[in-house]
Amino acid sequence: MSTPASTATLKPRRLVLEMPEYHPPLAGREALRLDFNENTLAPSPLVLDRIKQITAEQLTVYPEREPAERKVAAHLGLDSNQVLLTNGVDEAIHLICCAFLEEEDEALIATPSFFMYDVSIAMMTRGLIKVQADETLQFPFERFIAAINERTKLIIVASPNNPTGATVSRAQLLAIANAAPHAVLMVDEAYFHFHGETVLGDLATTPNLIVARTFSKAYGLANLRIGMLAASPEIIGYLRKVSSPYNVNGVALDCLSVAIEDDAYITWYAEHIRMGRERVMGALDEMGVHYFPSAANFVLMKIGPLHKELVAAMRRRGVLLRDRSADPGCDGYVRITVGIGNQVPRGLEALKASLNEIGWRPMYGFTTTESKDEQEF
Repeated sequence: MSTPASTATLKPRRLVLEMPEYHPPLAGREALRLDFNENTLAPSPLVLDRIKQITAEQLTVYPEREPAERKVAAHLGLDSNQVLLTNGVDEAIHLICCAFLEEEDEALIATPSFFMYDVSIAMMTRGLIKVQADETLQFPFERFIAAINERTKLIIVASPNNPTGATVSRAQLLAIANAAPHAVLMVDEAYFHFHGETVLGDLATTPNLIVARTFSKAYGLANLRIGMLAASPEIIGYLRKVSSPYNVNGVALDCLSVAIEDDAYITWYAEHIRMGRERVMGALDEMGVHYFPSAANFVLMKIGPLHKELVAAMRRRGVLLRDRSADPGCDGYVRITVGIGNQVPRGLEALKASLNEIGWRPMYGFTTTESKDEQEF
């Protein structure tokens, strides 16, 4: 009997060996979840009603994506051939990279931003170009547009951005698209509902534009893993070609169809998040915590050397935060998701107590609303 060859001789592509790997800290999350920017309450009640109606036979059938895509497209004022549903925006990013990147191409992102951009791009090319934001963490528009060249084939911009909460104006996004007609521009609008500005209406006049949306945030369907891409029929055709026909499960598709019908719930939830966000930023001002004004459902705080101690102290109080110190330019930064209702005061009370417990003091004696030049030393 022959001996099987050692698995040590089996290697994937070189880029797979070299690419970064994402390890989300998901263990032990039985607490107030102010760490992952999820909906912290629930999806629309219509979703739970629909789940209860799903039959055993429905679970035995391969899912059909197209009926849900038609409903989503109609809801957004688009044609059905302009929409592709995906297994979360994570898969959407992966599909775009597979469809448009050759190994010799360049892809352009601004950092800090969503780490899955790095993962999917690095799987296809070594030409990942990162334009780092300055200490304000605002989008570096001038330097970003200057980084576009003939090798640039993919550009990804998030607005609002994660983890900063910063936005990029419609005029700037269209200027980027126009500066790179040979590249596709994906605008990640995962946090659209908490900001309200979109370039979805520019798809007809901007042929290289792709808009990504998720149903994990405001819609509260993170566990079902469903997102979407909207673009020209030509681009969507390429993306369908590299997508599995059964990439989104039938339960998710069924629930999405009713979730998008409940506009009243989404409007209510987003408005409460916006109110909670203002309350969080106001409380941080009072505590002397430097933060970055956000248009999303989270706020990034500058804690400094005690960032790990703060996250641990908050966990002991039953509240989860996300340490973002590993992100480029974010050493000492911690992100807090904005909850809803009594989750906001609960989180703020735990934050104040935790800061006191770890002996934290405001750095430089200034907050976001005051510059050091305005302070009296």
